[in-house]
Parts: sequence; C-alpha cells; structure tokens
Amino acid sequence: MEHNFLDRYSDLDSIIHKLDPRTKLITTLFFVLAVVMTPATEWRAFVSYFAFISLLLLLSKLPLLYVAKRALVIIPFVLLIGIFNLFRSGETMVSIHVWHWQVSVTHEGLLVFRTVFIKASLSIMSLILLSSTTKFPVLLKGLQQLRMPKVMTLTLSFAYRYIFVLVDEAMRMRRARDSRNFGGKRLWQLKTIGNMVGTLFLRTYERGERVYAAMASRGYDGRIIEANPLSFSYRDAYFSVATALVLVSIGLVSLLR
Repeated sequence: MEHNFLDRYSDLDSIIHKLDPRTKLITTLFFVLAVVMTPATEWRAFVSYFAFISLLLLLSKLPLLYVAKRALVIIPFVLLIGIFNLFRSGETMVSIHVWHWQVSVTHEGLLVFRTVFIKASLSIMSLILLSSTTKFPVLLKGLQQLRMPKVMTLTLSFAYRYIFVLVDEAMRMRRARDSRNFGGKRLWQLKTIGNMVGTLFLRTYERGERVYAAMASRGYDGRIIEANPLSFSYRDAYFSVATALVLVSIGLVSLLR
C-alpha cells in the first residue's frame, strides 16, 4: 500500500518547507488559539485568518486539490458535531415537524453552527499545512525538543511506522479469506471476521515483541535519533515575528471594533 499519504509533499522546495519544525509547531498552535478565541460575531477577523492561511498555503506550493481533498475528509465530522447546535434554545427561525416532535432551528443555534464550522475549517487548514510541509519523523523530533512527554512521541512514532505493516497484514488475511470462497450466512461471516480480528491482534502483539527485542539489541534507549540536527535560523525568527504581528493585529482590530 502507499506509505506516504501523510507527508507526500514534504520534499517540496518552498519557504514553509525550509522552516524549523519547532517554528511551525509553535506558530500553528498560536494560530489555532487565536482562531478559537475570536468571538463569533467578528466575521472580518475570520476573513483575515482565511486570507493569511491561504497565503501560507500558496507559499508552500502545495496542490490546492490535495489540500481540499484532505480537508473534505474531516469536514463531515465537523458538520456532524455542529449540526446538533442548530436546535438549541433561542429565537426560532425555522420550525420542522418530524414525526411526533416539533424541531426548531434558532438564530443562536445557527450562529454557533456557523462559528464551529468556520473555526474548525481554519484549524484544519493550518494542520494540513503543518503536516504536509514537514516529514513526520522530523515533526516528532521537534515535539521531542519542545519537551512533549516521551510516551506520546514514542506512541506516535510507532503508530506511524507500523500501521502500514498491520494494514498490509490485514489485506493479506482478507485475500486469503476471499480465495477460500468466503460466503455463507451472515452469522457465519461474522464468526469468520471475528476470528480474523483475534488473529490479527495476536500477530500484532507478537510482532511488537519482536520489534522491541530487535531495537533493544541495537541500543535503543527511547530517544528519536535524527542524522540532521534541528537549527533555528533567521528565517524562522522573521516568520515567527511576522506571524505574531499578523495575529496580534487581527486581535487588536477585533477588540477596538
């Protein structure tokens, strides 16, 4: 299977790609915090955030179709969460009769739904920019140097490295099942799938033990080792200052208005 779905365009040559991963992590965090803390009525601020993140996406040279596809994977979950806020208490805008219930869409609910959708979309765009312009091992190295708990970085590292192995194993088991004319009644199918899940769990556990033994025999001590050390340059300082100025300016304008 394809193993570069997360950082497929991390080898491009752009200003954003050349930034230190710690710079991108910190600026992304502050961008998301600024978006989340902006009041729902400040639509000019959200337009400014969108213009800023769109500029960064253009500077990163990422294909816009790729960014849109990545965003569309997550947007349905955001809509599913936000749609329940449409029916909160407040001034009724539209009333719908559903079987024995009278469901009302309120102005307050619509405002909350719109705010959740906008803030989530902007945050998703910033995270796509971060993950698509930074190789995952380098990103983990940046998290490690920012003093993120070791257990979290190790869990993410192993999940990224070996999830493909597990998926390949599951696909081989599925082909073996289909080659034996998998069919029969639904109860029999569920029993077979349950056995496959149990077998996959046991194989995963055994493979994990073998991998850990192999790593320990080679001197593994829990640290993420990178051949190229991270370095903070003037480019990172300029980008950090520019991002801070943009976010502070948008916030000040919103407060003054």
